[in-house]
Amino acid sequence: MKVLHINISDVKGGASKAAYRLHHALLNEDIQSKLFVQHQTKNEPDIFGSNSKALKAFGQLRPVLDQLPIHFFNYKPKTYFNLSWLPFGLVPQTIKDINPDIVHFHWVCGGMMSLNDFTKIEAPMVWSMHDNWAFTGGCNIKWDCEAYKTQCGNCPILNSKKNQDLSTWVFKRKQKVFSKLENLNIVGVSRWMEDCVRESALLRDKFVTLLPNPINTSVFKYHSKEMAREQWGFHQQKKLILFGAVSATSDPNKGYKEILEALTALPKDDVELIVFGSSQPKNAIDFGINTHYMGHINDDKSLVSLYNAADVMVVPSLQEAFGQTACEAMSCATPVVAFATTGLLDIVDHKVNGYLAKAFDTKDLANGIEWALNASNYDELCQNAREKVVNSFDSKLVAKKYIALYEKILNDV
Repeated sequence: MKVLHINISDVKGGASKAAYRLHHALLNEDIQSKLFVQHQTKNEPDIFGSNSKALKAFGQLRPVLDQLPIHFFNYKPKTYFNLSWLPFGLVPQTIKDINPDIVHFHWVCGGMMSLNDFTKIEAPMVWSMHDNWAFTGGCNIKWDCEAYKTQCGNCPILNSKKNQDLSTWVFKRKQKVFSKLENLNIVGVSRWMEDCVRESALLRDKFVTLLPNPINTSVFKYHSKEMAREQWGFHQQKKLILFGAVSATSDPNKGYKEILEALTALPKDDVELIVFGSSQPKNAIDFGINTHYMGHINDDKSLVSLYNAADVMVVPSLQEAFGQTACEAMSCATPVVAFATTGLLDIVDHKVNGYLAKAFDTKDLANGIEWALNASNYDELCQNAREKVVNSFDSKLVAKKYIALYEKILNDV
């Protein structure tokens, strides 16, 4: 079986990690898997992008060019908003050249391909929902807007007050394209994402299934906490709270503001905070807790060491399609405190392997952190966290489920 994964990048961002890990999990199961990306950093035989210097340079411009209509209409999006209108993409021709049995899309915004490109693909398609973009009028995070269930317009992300706006245009383009795609199959990477797809006007008539992102539990595993702290120079006796994500301190969805509010309510004497994914902000707030800003962590070995150094991982995201950092931390036997919302509900079990705070209640988030740090059954929490990931999200287990999905799709063609 030949599977071709399509994603914007091979390593940068949560969707990229998920695609890369699934690609390798399939290779380990003797599936002929390849990963085609717009931005390539890994030098691996089955990962590739454009070989042309000119096209590589154009690839850097594509995200900027794809955003031009937003500025033309004088919209100022509050967060990520993608149009995917830009023509001259390489995806259809690449698929034709590779001739895979299955094309598996992951995150394809950022000017990687036009919506019309989907209609040029004859092979059966699988699309993993790593955010909300596929079933909305352009926003990657829908927040509490439910217009995607009917038709987008009056878009709060665009600060629009018009019934017919840019989100309506994108929505109708998707509606036209998706109605032609009888070979499109959707994967919700969490129960929440699956529910969103089934409720959406754009994708509810497609085949939808629930399959999580994979975690290599032989890489993300427990190591000595003392050795991990020694490696980073952390205090051996302090209780260490870990928080991190891509753009951890600048992306409002990742909950930096919420964790700072929660930490102000904690005792300060024996607690320190570790932040990865961002450098220290220029105007960092001093809230009385010694904080280590680790910057971007680019390799799994260092990330595993950070997870092992911490006593608790806090994932205060407002929305997570899956919750990859939570899963990684728990695989390293580190309990997780998170808000009881979206994809995190599939990963954290309240007071079993972590704590689920009331959604967006920073006082309860603080309660959860304090509870986890001082739990009388802390060792049991750690063991339960590891077992949850091994039993539910291990890469070998997840790969077999994806292979079963691919086989079903091919048998139904």
